[in-house]
Amino acid sequence: MAFFQYRAADHAGKIIEGVMEAEAERGVVSRLHELGFVPLRIAAPDEITRTKLQIPWALSFRKKVTQQQILHFTQELNALLGAGLPLDRNLSILANLAEKDFQQVVRLLLEGVRAGKSLAACMAEHPEVFPKLYVNMVRAGESGGILEGVLRHLVEYLERSLQLKEDIQSALTYPVLLVTASGLSLTILFIYVIPKFSLIFKDVNQALPWMAKILIDFSYGLSRYGWIALLLLIGGFFGGAFYLRNPEARLQWDRWRLNLWVLGDLLRKLEAARFARTLAALLKGGVPLLEALGTVQGVVGNRQVARAIGQVQSRVREGKGMVGPLAESGVFPDLALQMIAVGEETGRLEGMLANVADYYDQEVKRATKRLTSLLEPVLILGMGLVIGVVVISMLTAIFSINDLPF
Repeated sequence: MAFFQYRAADHAGKIIEGVMEAEAERGVVSRLHELGFVPLRIAAPDEITRTKLQIPWALSFRKKVTQQQILHFTQELNALLGAGLPLDRNLSILANLAEKDFQQVVRLLLEGVRAGKSLAACMAEHPEVFPKLYVNMVRAGESGGILEGVLRHLVEYLERSLQLKEDIQSALTYPVLLVTASGLSLTILFIYVIPKFSLIFKDVNQALPWMAKILIDFSYGLSRYGWIALLLLIGGFFGGAFYLRNPEARLQWDRWRLNLWVLGDLLRKLEAARFARTLAALLKGGVPLLEALGTVQGVVGNRQVARAIGQVQSRVREGKGMVGPLAESGVFPDLALQMIAVGEETGRLEGMLANVADYYDQEVKRATKRLTSLLEPVLILGMGLVIGVVVISMLTAIFSINDLPF
């Protein structure tokens, strides 16, 4: 048995929160239904605490709404619609539940709906919160009268996307911490430790072993002129960011990234998973294929992939298939192309795209895990070698003092 924190609403729209003991989340859901409540959210208490402690990046004058908040909003709206409550009443309830940085957005949605606008039109007024994919799926759901089903597909899409993102971040956390610790350790070593030793050899510097002289000179240059190197790095970073604002430069950069050794294959799998997952979600939500391809092209981050999707859209408009232009782009793995071709031939494109996304999600996780498992010992060994060379060089210089002529 475990404890779960729940949030539910009664048929009058009143919000109830509490903690319930059950073997699994299903037990909490069943118990709440028996009590006449509509479950909005169920999670372990530590998950809710972790979500509340999450600090999103700042965006313009307010905090950016996180993907986790969008997911919770979609889950709760889907649950309330399933209970038969009207849309404006649902938004009123969710406005009271939302966190402060998201609350104002939901209130604006409520005002727009009460003024006679569609939910999709209201969401389109907040592109920094609701991406184009989200808005198009909601619009298709409203047009077909299947908004509840579309929201269910959106919940699945957001959950899978968020899970993949968290898995990759989790796998990269230790290598990033290791690189950071290594960089700080070496910086302290060269800026503070070695200069202390250099004072010992100040009068006999010319007779020192060559390795010790190189290290002392490098340490001296870093401590005296390191700020210039730092400014150059910062300037290079901002200069590169400004350069990549040019569409052609960004296209070349994205193409180069996809052709990188080892990392290129991982990026191709990741882009294949994102493309398939996004297109499958749009098609399941009732968005026509041409419109769905246009939406995917607009939300894809890699310009080379976006160009390939644009070619696919042109071919589909001419009545041709998707696989040809995707293969010509050289972006997507062969297995993904074969699976998409089978989906087109059998008329099961949505299901096959979902299979492609699931398969390459797992491939990305496995490849990331393999890469980090190889990277960790390389980083540890590299740091050990650098520190070992420094220590041996300093010890050799100290031991050589006895051989120096005075």
